[in-house]
Amino acid sequence: MWFVFALGSAVFAALTSILAKVGIDGVNSNLATAIRTVVVLVMAWGMVFITDTQGEMGEISRKSWLFLILSGLATGASWLCYYKALQIGEASKVVPVDKLSVVLTLALAFIFLHEKFTAKSLIGCALVGAGTLMMVL
Repeated sequence: MWFVFALGSAVFAALTSILAKVGIDGVNSNLATAIRTVVVLVMAWGMVFITDTQGEMGEISRKSWLFLILSGLATGASWLCYYKALQIGEASKVVPVDKLSVVLTLALAFIFLHEKFTAKSLIGCALVGAGTLMMVL
């Protein structure tokens, strides 16, 4: 089931890039990011209330709060950079560079989460990196 959601994420991320590139025309990238963030905020809290999980907030540990907040800050920084890059660059070049996050995530997961780094994942990282270079250069 995780694969279905991951595939959905990829499809919506692709739509996000195209829709954002069209929508950001003539709009300050920081303002565009703020508008997008409000929409995401409303959607996320809407899902919390639809699934009736708002009562679970009191059960979240301090460690989880800290890392969720840090993740939110990283997301915000990523979105601000992404929208600025989309505003001044071509989507067909910005998106592949953004997807280098796959390579970085695998490396960070290996270092900090002690996840396996196999020959298969090493080859995949090399191909993603090479593909990104080919698309950008």
